[in-house]
Amino acid sequence: MPVDELDTLILRLLIERPRTSVREYARILGVARGTLQARLDRLERTGVITGTGPALSPAALGHPVLAFVHIEVTQGHLDEAGEALAAVPEIIEAFSITGGGDLLTRVAARDNAHLEDVIQRLIRLPGVVRTRTEVALRERVPHRLLPLVESVGRDAAARAGQATRASREEREAQAARETRKP
Repeated sequence: MPVDELDTLILRLLIERPRTSVREYARILGVARGTLQARLDRLERTGVITGTGPALSPAALGHPVLAFVHIEVTQGHLDEAGEALAAVPEIIEAFSITGGGDLLTRVAARDNAHLEDVIQRLIRLPGVVRTRTEVALRERVPHRLLPLVESVGRDAAARAGQATRASREEREAQAARETRKP
């Protein structure tokens, strides 16, 4: 779904000021509240905005150990293994992947012993052949989307500028053709 410059500004505000009201967003952007609400509805409907809940810290919830567990699954059992992962509360995310392994999970644990218990539980899941674990030492780039949103916005502005130039050039060419007619 193409995102234009106004969408980019809206997304930036949602990221930077998530607890602000729609009315305040509209005031800041200088657009009608109805326009802003229609944009938000479209961004949600098209899947650009996927949620509005709070961002939580596993560490603050008592699970400071973060690990990435690669899981190799017996052929034909990927869906079954994926469904079983949903029953493990320490699994924060799980993805089907290419490369080394079939699934990549992000796991939060209380400590290393708890992480080992979780890994042992994963190994016993249906279809799981083996796991490989990497423990995160320090977060270097926190989860973020603003740079991507800004990049998409710049691309949209560039496309709009190109379309405007092309339209202007076409109008000028049409005017030149009309002035040459006898």
